[in-house]
Amino acid sequence: MTKQRREFLSAIAGATVVGSAGCLGSGQSGGNGTEDGSGSGSGGSVPPVAEETLTLTTTTSTYDTGLLDALNSAFTEQYGAEVEAVAQGTGAALETGRNGDSDLVMVHARSLEDEFLREGYGVNRRDLMFNDFVIVGPSDDPAGISGMESAADAFATIAETESVFVSRGDNSGTHTKELIIWEEAGVEPGGDWYREAGAGMGDVLNQANQTPAYTLADRGTFISMRSEIDLEILVQGPIEGGPELLANPYGVIAINPGVHENVNYDLAMSYIGFITSPEGQQVIEDYTMNGEQLFFPEAVSEDPNFQQYVPEGWSADDS
Repeated sequence: MTKQRREFLSAIAGATVVGSAGCLGSGQSGGNGTEDGSGSGSGGSVPPVAEETLTLTTTTSTYDTGLLDALNSAFTEQYGAEVEAVAQGTGAALETGRNGDSDLVMVHARSLEDEFLREGYGVNRRDLMFNDFVIVGPSDDPAGISGMESAADAFATIAETESVFVSRGDNSGTHTKELIIWEEAGVEPGGDWYREAGAGMGDVLNQANQTPAYTLADRGTFISMRSEIDLEILVQGPIEGGPELLANPYGVIAINPGVHENVNYDLAMSYIGFITSPEGQQVIEDYTMNGEQLFFPEAVSEDPNFQQYVPEGWSADDS
């Protein structure tokens, strides 16, 4: 690991969550491999990337739910390499990649990902998995949005009634989606009822629970915290028949070694190859909490989507 990378990880350790592979929490499932750590299919041989360390910047949702530990543990068992995972939110994770302080990013805001790719900082993007967003709030539902079929209408009603709404306010994938919904609703949020937390999903759910207030959450993090809070899902996403506007796809992108020669590109591509392989996708499929699936694999398909590799709308004729 380079001196610059060590300084980066040291600097953020006190401000953000940093996790290494192999930290599965109780009550969570996921991950596989041989008990001796040699990795399935390796025949006991040590892969070339063994003893190396991968730096991954990612969203708080993948970390807070525990899925990241499941994926990283399975990768370490297979390849012998460790993963330093930094949970920052999509905007911050991509900025870390721009600075060359991570080897790859795992994020969930396609518009921000496309900008990152067009700028040349990322290469070899892959669709990874999806879940959806849900609008949650107190059970007494003071704004009366329960069961609404339109996320934009629900947001407009929250604004009209000036019911308290806690926003991530951190340029994360969830915050990006929230701003899209406000725009769709024709509302520019502000005032005492609209509170920007500047925090991760878990913290925002706790703040909304304590207030109480409404917020936009990814389904996975909400499920992982459901037993700890009194909030309820009031507007469903497309997984439960809600609007497609609340879809939440995740992508993984390697940092371009042509821009930052210090990145561990080979290891990043090994990781991308593993988590988008049938084995890695099975880890995602099998990962549950309290019997509920949190994420749905999307990388393996009989009909592959080649648009996933490049910015949406890109063609060879682009200038």
